[in-house]
Amino acid sequence: MPKLYLKEYARALTGRDVFIACREGILRDHFQDIITDIKFLVRHGVLTTLLHNMPNRFANQKLIKQLERRLPATGIVRISPEIDFYEAVLDHRPSMFKVIFPERRYLIDHRGNKINALTTVRVHESLSDVGDLIANINFKGAMACICSKIEAGQCDRVHILPAGKNSIKHELFTVEGAGTLIANNFQEDFCQVRTDEEVAIVYRILEMYKRSGFLKPRTKAYLKRNRNRFYVTAIDGIVVGCVEQKIIDAKTVELGALAISTRFRNQRVGVHTVKSFMALMTSQGYTRFISLTNNPRLEGLYARLGFVQENRAEYSQRQARSPGVKMFYKKVG
Repeated sequence: MPKLYLKEYARALTGRDVFIACREGILRDHFQDIITDIKFLVRHGVLTTLLHNMPNRFANQKLIKQLERRLPATGIVRISPEIDFYEAVLDHRPSMFKVIFPERRYLIDHRGNKINALTTVRVHESLSDVGDLIANINFKGAMACICSKIEAGQCDRVHILPAGKNSIKHELFTVEGAGTLIANNFQEDFCQVRTDEEVAIVYRILEMYKRSGFLKPRTKAYLKRNRNRFYVTAIDGIVVGCVEQKIIDAKTVELGALAISTRFRNQRVGVHTVKSFMALMTSQGYTRFISLTNNPRLEGLYARLGFVQENRAEYSQRQARSPGVKMFYKKVG
């Protein structure tokens, strides 16, 4: 069960407009789940609008009236079933903060893996000359419309997720998310861990890496005691990556516990985190950086950033504490 971070995530959503757009079949099949999630958003101060294209015929009157009765604080907008649903949703307002499309299934790549986050540039590459990143054939036309609206500055964030119990709640209030986030204007910040909420999210991210076998465990007590050594990358104010400062000597610092939320892998968050950490440490007088890992993703990241894999005599004691783990080294200045 994903862990909800209500206080931290609600801070970025309270008072903002969120549009939930459900095609007729989705709304019928997941009627109660969608209502429950929307009511949850309303309780946390989110301004909600539900858009649907359910035909206005007699057989649907009961469901339409139920929506109005059970969601009194939510705007209900019916879109004609004769027009393109996705385009009509994205044209609903000149400017929209967040639009959520509950769908039948995850947005997947050609290998069948869930796509966590995308920029419109990556979507265009997929739809043209790069290949079939997006394997959902019937959704490719909608993706072109979504990208057009985002690039025109008419929509900040679009979420595509499989409809189901708690899917909207998990998309907006967990580290992992439930679907795919599409956006261009991510605001990245890098800072020292400050709050207990940030400690909790760092712990969650590190737990994911620990389960994969690439990271030694850090307890919550350890994180709280050493929070001044942990730095985080936040996107839109939400922690998505971390790194631990481990001083080796007067000129050397180790990048420990480097981890990125699975949601934001392949979005250059790792590059931003490492570069920001190195810039900060360089300003404090450190010129040599090491990291020990057998994680193939981090090995590739370090190679791209100019680190060299080598065992250095001056760090033999540090290497001895992690036998069989590769060491990566870089000197700056």
